[in-house]
Amino acid sequence: MQRRHFEADHQAYRESVREFLAREIEPHYERWETDKLIDRSAWTAAGRFGMVGLGVPEEFGGSGVTDYRFRHVVAEEIARTAVTSFGSGLSVHDDIVIPYIVHLGTEEQKRRWLPGMAAGDLIGAIAMTEPGAGSDLQGVKTSAVRDGDEWVINGQKTFITNGIHADIVIVVCRTDPEAGSRGFSLIVVERDAPGFSRGRKLHKVGLAAQDTAELVFEDVRVPADNLLGTEGRGFIHLMENLPLERISIAVNAIAAARAAYEWTKSYVFERKAFGRPIGDLQNTRFALAEMRTEIEVTESHIDRCVLALGDGELTAVDASMSKWWATELQTRVVDRCVQLHGGYGYMMEYPIGRAYVDSRIQTIYGGTTEIMKEIVGRDIASEFR
Repeated sequence: MQRRHFEADHQAYRESVREFLAREIEPHYERWETDKLIDRSAWTAAGRFGMVGLGVPEEFGGSGVTDYRFRHVVAEEIARTAVTSFGSGLSVHDDIVIPYIVHLGTEEQKRRWLPGMAAGDLIGAIAMTEPGAGSDLQGVKTSAVRDGDEWVINGQKTFITNGIHADIVIVVCRTDPEAGSRGFSLIVVERDAPGFSRGRKLHKVGLAAQDTAELVFEDVRVPADNLLGTEGRGFIHLMENLPLERISIAVNAIAAARAAYEWTKSYVFERKAFGRPIGDLQNTRFALAEMRTEIEVTESHIDRCVLALGDGELTAVDASMSKWWATELQTRVVDRCVQLHGGYGYMMEYPIGRAYVDSRIQTIYGGTTEIMKEIVGRDIASEFR
């Protein structure tokens, strides 16, 4: 079935993205995976091409594109070329950090940060998770205390995507310990702030080149006007932006599932066993049929959610359903595809091997599958309250 989700402009952009990845990313990707860090040059190249900061308004140096289907195209092409570590960092920068600044930032903050972010010169991160606070953000202990014209920040964050390269970090802080969920604020910490340091660059199961780090804040002083949004409304700001974050993960998940299926479909009709392609064996055909059906049904749902996002109608519940379903589907599909590749599926020289280790985190970050189900379940229960 032909997807009607994309129009001519999106498909033309797809060809440009495909050419950019082949020229600027793919030739270096193995080295980055070995070095366990993507070069900053990849970010500036993406900035020159216009693949970073699509949502930054033109007056601040961006493309001013609010149609998320263009980011959807980027996700699909990154999945197709198996350069997932690059895509993961880009998603945090473009789908989380930039929207926070665009929607919550003052004019001065936008002028200060957005041009560099659109150019790929400034890399963004958001610091929510702590050693003792993951999905339950109300467990955040990092504090920010007002001292005259400054905030003084103390605490530690972990599992922070883009943590090593980050030039600006949106830090979730507790600014009023007595106010419960109304005691959190978002404060931007810049790279050279005294007392701000990087801890370990974390060694992960997958996404080897994707920059993930611990961040440490020891009496970090930042200007009072680095407060992003409204003091005490940090938790609300996070909830308002979670639908975009979670549909972003869902988009990446279904794109990765589709890519794994396509690689495997080609492989099983090239690989022979018992004198014929393994794609002609009934078990293989049933597996392909099941995966294709699940992928196409899920693609249709995700496409509708992306359109709803553009119309301002995507709810937190819809995004949560999409996130858990698409990521769980991704892990199932990738696992089956590894099996159909046989021993070669376990080799990192094949893209399916890399997809196998890269996919596992998807059901965890951005809110675990269990948390997503709890959000959906609470919504169902609310109908009877």
